Amino acid sequence: MPTGLNFLIGGYTYSEGGLATDPATPLQNAKLQIHAPFVAYARSFDAWRKSAKLDLVLATACLSGEAEANGVPVSRDVCGLLDPALRVTVNVFGAPAITLEEFRHYRQDLIVGVGLQVMAPFGQYDPDRLVNLGTNRWAFKPEIGLSKKLGALSVEAALGATFFTTNDDYFGGRTREQDPIVSTQLHLIYEFRGGRWLAINATYYGGGRTTLDGEKQNDELSSTRVGATLALPVDRHHSVKLHASTGLSVRYGDDFTTFGAAWQYRWGGGF
Repeated sequence: MPTGLNFLIGGYTYSEGGLATDPATPLQNAKLQIHAPFVAYARSFDAWRKSAKLDLVLATACLSGEAEANGVPVSRDVCGLLDPALRVTVNVFGAPAITLEEFRHYRQDLIVGVGLQVMAPFGQYDPDRLVNLGTNRWAFKPEIGLSKKLGALSVEAALGATFFTTNDDYFGGRTREQDPIVSTQLHLIYEFRGGRWLAINATYYGGGRTTLDGEKQNDELSSTRVGATLALPVDRHHSVKLHASTGLSVRYGDDFTTFGAAWQYRWGGGF
């Protein structure tokens, strides 16, 4: 994208099934629902003559439902903040920092980018409850991605790993550590006339085995999800995105279905 663009996004996501904001939470037979409105801001900029982007996501949520934890029935009904996320992305190859006028003549081939996302422990958290909206720990996710343009079709892939700090006040006053979670993504994006596009998405994540008070747990994650995203421009500044995803295979981890919609407004950079 050209430099100097600003994006303001507002949206809503609904999820149901065996989910939790922390995917390694030991829940069985979970029937939970999360209603999550969110707001986000993003800006494109010049980083050493490479195109780059900064984005920030703030969300609240209401979680309700029932599950079993180690064979014991538990329930939860809570509203509050989710952990906010800040991400910086820099395209290191194939996407120079250019103005809007220069962008009109730009033709994508292969792009390679790197990014770092930081999730801060500012969400709702109660150490006396097993299910919370926040995680009470920092998380850092470095990632590398590729994007290849093939006519109207773009193929994108990404590989990342999420690293966690220690939660010193986990459920019951215990200390909880977690191994990194490795994730891979694949996206097929088809562009229609008029700025519309449709993406088919798949992701796999694994690892993340936890340790409680020094004792390793048998909870290593392995989950595959598929989804789709549809973008519909309204005018030069406004667009709407619709998305849905569901679990394809789960050995251990979240198995849930998500639907959502977002409105986006862009300005700056010559628009």
